Amino acid sequence: MAALRFLIHAPGAPGLRWFGLGPGLRPTRGLWKLQRLFNKHAFWAQGRTMAQLRRLLAGSTVVVSLWQGKRLVGFGRASSDGIYRAVLWDVVVAGDLHGQGLGRRVVEALLATPALLGVERLYLMTTNSAGFYEQLGFRAAEPQVLLVKQAASPPQRDGGSSA
Repeated sequence: MAALRFLIHAPGAPGLRWFGLGPGLRPTRGLWKLQRLFNKHAFWAQGRTMAQLRRLLAGSTVVVSLWQGKRLVGFGRASSDGIYRAVLWDVVVAGDLHGQGLGRRVVEALLATPALLGVERLYLMTTNSAGFYEQLGFRAAEPQVLLVKQAASPPQRDGGSSA
């Protein structure tokens, strides 16, 4: 089995976003691999186009990816104002590697970045993994209430390739 390798990307992940760079700054079709990871292992992120992935990466303060050789096996990102609030997004690990502590390592890598260190509050939303995040120190945000406003129409598939 190939060794695991973390990448802490520059804000907005330009290498991954534009050139598909992976470990060693080598072209690895990284954006396509991210799309595949989402489609196979993240029900909430299925069907995102390449253009949408580029846009979400561009708006991310912190991006981490976890590689096993040339295979993208983990990913997470965060947005933050750098002092008061941060939100973790899209934390995912390949299903065949669950239970090995890799999700914990992805979250810990995000939290250890300078952009998130010392932020007053870190938020995240999860549908069915609250127990996992509670093990990492997250708690229900009572008395806060999560409010959602749905877009009038789904995000446009802005011409980006989905393959």
